[in-house]
Amino acid sequence: MSSKKQFLVLRLEGPLQSWGFDSQYNRRNTGLMPTKSAIAGMCCAALGLSRGSKVELKFLKSFSEIRMTTIAIPKKVLEHELCVGRLQDYHTIQNTRKASGGIKGTHITHRQYLTDAAFGVLLEANTTILGNISRALADPKWGIWLGRKTCIPSAPILVGMHHNKNEALALLLGEEPIEAFTRQEDVKYFSEGKDSLPDSPVSFAPSRRIFTPRRVRIRHAGEV
Repeated sequence: MSSKKQFLVLRLEGPLQSWGFDSQYNRRNTGLMPTKSAIAGMCCAALGLSRGSKVELKFLKSFSEIRMTTIAIPKKVLEHELCVGRLQDYHTIQNTRKASGGIKGTHITHRQYLTDAAFGVLLEANTTILGNISRALADPKWGIWLGRKTCIPSAPILVGMHHNKNEALALLLGEEPIEAFTRQEDVKYFSEGKDSLPDSPVSFAPSRRIFTPRRVRIRHAGEV
């Protein structure tokens, strides 16, 4: 396996996005940034990996070593930046199965979505795994969405791959420096970032979804 580092660039744009975060029971909240579990799930779908399969477990173990940077890119209309909003959907599902085995007539959930949001994602890893992901996203085996199936991308997700970080970022940001944008970065040590998110997936098996914490650093626009 090649150990040479590469940078894979993704663009996440769509009318609605939903990045599952702090969701409990009937309330399905969204974070303000894409989660690593959502990006991993998107890659698994593109690769056609069945949930809970040995191939998926092996891929997720490799994906945990990928360093991810997420960048919030403001959407503009006539040079005016749009504010990202949250939309809450009063959602009903009929004829769902209870834990006891019976059928429930109507199940109610409250689901949140982001509106007017756009993100860039930079994945840093060795050439082999990013090359496999890149080829899969160019011709995905299964559908890929921005968090939920109702969140359809409005632009191609795959932007490209580059060996140079600054040139990879230029594919997303043009001539603007990354310091001009709010971003969230993976870090290894507590001294580098004090926030953690329980969104690094170990298994997507329907009967036993497993996640581990991911340490991150958040830098707001204007911070070096």
